Amino acid sequence: MREFIVEADGGSRGNPGPAGYGSVVIDAATGETLMERAEYIGVATNNVAEYRGLLAGLRAAHELDPTASVHVRMDSKLVVEQMSGRWKIKHPDMKPLAMEAGRVYPPDQVTYEWIPRESNKHADRLANEAMDAGKRGEQWSASDSTAEPDASAAAVSEPVGPPGDAVAGAAKVRAALGSAAAGGSRPASAVSSSAAAEADVSAAKVVASPGWAPADMGAPATFVLLRHGETPLTPQKRFSGSGGTDPSLSDVGREQAERVAAALARRGTVQEILASPLTRTRETAAAVAERLGLDVTVEDGLRETDFGAWEGLTFAEVRERYPDDLNTWLSDPDAEPTGGGESFAATATRIAATRDKLVAAYAGRTVLLVTHVTPIKTFVRLALGAPPESLFRMELSAASLSAVAYYADGNASVRLFNDTSHLRP
Repeated sequence: MREFIVEADGGSRGNPGPAGYGSVVIDAATGETLMERAEYIGVATNNVAEYRGLLAGLRAAHELDPTASVHVRMDSKLVVEQMSGRWKIKHPDMKPLAMEAGRVYPPDQVTYEWIPRESNKHADRLANEAMDAGKRGEQWSASDSTAEPDASAAAVSEPVGPPGDAVAGAAKVRAALGSAAAGGSRPASAVSSSAAAEADVSAAKVVASPGWAPADMGAPATFVLLRHGETPLTPQKRFSGSGGTDPSLSDVGREQAERVAAALARRGTVQEILASPLTRTRETAAAVAERLGLDVTVEDGLRETDFGAWEGLTFAEVRERYPDDLNTWLSDPDAEPTGGGESFAATATRIAATRDKLVAAYAGRTVLLVTHVTPIKTFVRLALGAPPESLFRMELSAASLSAVAYYADGNASVRLFNDTSHLRP
């Protein structure tokens, strides 16, 4: 029996956002790449894109040899565990795709293995090329097979959103920045009814549609998001990112840190503390850690955006000195602040990667993340599937608490935002 390795990956820039997948079929005996598949699929979630990549890879292998044994390698723990039958599939977006994937080969011909992201670079590259093309407004796909797909394959492969979808487009920010950004069981292998198959395909076409679903796999990873206390720059509403003077807490900020520490001690739910590497977050985290009897782990991914030459300036001062750069920054999440700062798109990519790493590491636990304005807003924006301009429409106070819970099936739930009740006398 011939043996294939299928490596697949998928991604979404925004989760949900512009998405794509990549798949590679490899001859297990020779290591030769036999087929590549990739496609920009419009607006979808990361998990949907991962499943679309798996489905494409299995179909490509089936075109080569439907009798082969297939070993699937993916860096998505969720897809590997669900398709291996160890995790249940409850999310309505995942079920139709998992059913389709389970029908490509008989179950006894396919095995699954999780691999780290760095071992999945080929499929990852294809997925990113597809997403890059989508960003340029191109409906892009890659296939080196001339075999015609069957009708159901063609239907499931239709993009879930047009390249020009508003969610996938650049953010058109119309609000002033203000203080918000400144300062701070295995699927069945066959179906007996063609009507049932058509229903599955129909469902697969709308996999990116939002909907309610029950929590999956027990207790979620819960991130309690704490913005640091005030610094001397905070009340002046000055840009204070990771590229500035790295100020310490002010007297007011230290009092705020003590108040939030007392409040968290009364609640008694925090099990771990992680903090941004900047001074103001480490000082705030230290106050909480002392009260809770925990250690602080520094996580670089939680640092604030680098505002480049705008560091230390007020919004009005930036408007006066760099009007064109500011207008571009306000209208395009890919735009960087003057002097090589970090764009909001780059920050979102960093926060999404940090989120995925921490969700995997702290499943079922409650973790305090002591961080900054932009990272906290980005955690919330991504959980809600909100567009980039929503960053400008959230108010986040110093020493405020927010919370997001992440379930193993890919669901996220925003449970708290900008709570400052603990700061009242």
